[in-house]
Amino acid sequence: MKEIAARLERAERDRVAVDPQAASSAMTAADAYRIQMLNVDRRVASGRKIVGRKVGLTSIAMQKMFGVNEPDFGHLFDNMMLASGGECRIDSLMLPRVEPEIAFVLARELRGPGVTREDVIAAAEYVTSALEIIDTRIRDWKITLADTIADNASSARVVLGAEKSSPTAYDLAKVGMTLDKNGTVVEQGVGAAVLGHPAEPVAWLANKLAEFGQTLAAGSIIMPGALCRAVDVAAGDSIVARFDNLGAVSVRFV
Repeated sequence: MKEIAARLERAERDRVAVDPQAASSAMTAADAYRIQMLNVDRRVASGRKIVGRKVGLTSIAMQKMFGVNEPDFGHLFDNMMLASGGECRIDSLMLPRVEPEIAFVLARELRGPGVTREDVIAAAEYVTSALEIIDTRIRDWKITLADTIADNASSARVVLGAEKSSPTAYDLAKVGMTLDKNGTVVEQGVGAAVLGHPAEPVAWLANKLAEFGQTLAAGSIIMPGALCRAVDVAAGDSIVARFDNLGAVSVRFV
């Protein structure tokens, strides 16, 4: 496991993709989370700060594609955060894609097991529009479930919108979204796309982390999953996601 973790670390650092790791190692999801944590510990030891987590595989279609019946998760670090309206350097990534999401920022800790959607809404300081820039260190996105878990759930960058909304102000399941790429609408979505309600993946995450003896700390940023398919991006692309009531969030790739 240490060898696979080191391979993924080098791939991200040098921006040179590696072949899928799971096929040659019979890696289980439990093994993959151990590999992920090896690189999480390495980043923390190097001075990086965990600022939150992301949940992936929150749509039924994605779960069917990977043959699983639950999401997965990865860690967000301080150096992943970008300002809305700012720039993201393509040369710092490998095969980036963008996903629009409704992000939660917690006012207080969530500790599983037994966390519910209502607990998440009560614990949230605010929700906001967000973009997750996913990336893979695996060649050509040819990933298995274990590959993406080991690769920190394919996380790369996060862009949070400027508007902060109460999680009880609107029915988040009904919040609509349009995603523009270079001025053209390329995708649409709604909050219910993520397990029926954006708070559901956050509850799942708090309960899943309890299996690892971890909690969601106050102040954590939680990305609960995409409202539509991931969109490929390249240098020169401009992305804007507009959410009903929650405002817009944007990023330019340079």
